[in-house]
Order: sequence, then structure tokens, then C-alpha cells
Amino acid sequence: VQLQASGGGLVQAGESLTLSCAASGGFTFDDYAIGWFRQAPGKEREAVSCISIGNGADYADFVQGRFTISFDDAKNTAYLQMNNLQPQDTAVYFCVSALEGDYNELCGTDYWGKGTQVTVSS
Repeated sequence: VQLQASGGGLVQAGESLTLSCAASGGFTFDDYAIGWFRQAPGKEREAVSCISIGNGADYADFVQGRFTISFDDAKNTAYLQMNNLQPQDTAVYFCVSALEGDYNELCGTDYWGKGTQVTVSS
């Protein structure tokens, strides 16, 4: 499975961004979960969101209704719509995937894409 993330950038607090993750190399939404982790400077990586056929959409508590994850079957691409971004959302965001059910955390991390930088200024 290969994952290609894009869509990061520099925004001001309160603005929005949409991240994309194009999946290939045997990925099928019928079998795999797909989602996002992030890593802020000096902090550990943390799960952000995940989506799968079996479990639907799931989010970390800190999202607080600001983010929406979705999947486009025709494009084999996941999206993370992020609204009301805050400086504490500044991080490198990574797309992740694993066979559905084959993990014990918010999202499986057998496969990682390259990160995309999200920077939120105050």
C-alpha cells in the first residue's frame, strides 16, 4: 500500500484546510482503514482521525467537531477537512493505513505516507 498526502500549508487561526491522501498499491476501502496522525515539534505522534467501512469515522478528542474525514471511492482518496484551525494544530500530518480491525488504537499504522506540513499562525 502506498499513500500520497497533500494539501498542507500556512493559514491563520480560524481558517480551514483540506488534506488529501491518495491510496494505491492494493489498497481497497473494503479491506483497509485510512486516517491521519500528526506530529508537532517536540511532541510525540498522535492519532487524529480514521475512517473505515466497518467503524465509520472516528476522531481524537481534541478535534472537538472541527475536522471531518471522508473517502472518495472513485478516486481512492481520503480527505481531512479541517475547520477553525488553531496554532496548536501546527504539525506535520501523516496519512496512515492498515487492514481494518488489525489495530488497537484510533487508526492502524502499518503503512505511512510522507508528511505534509500544516502551520497555523495566531
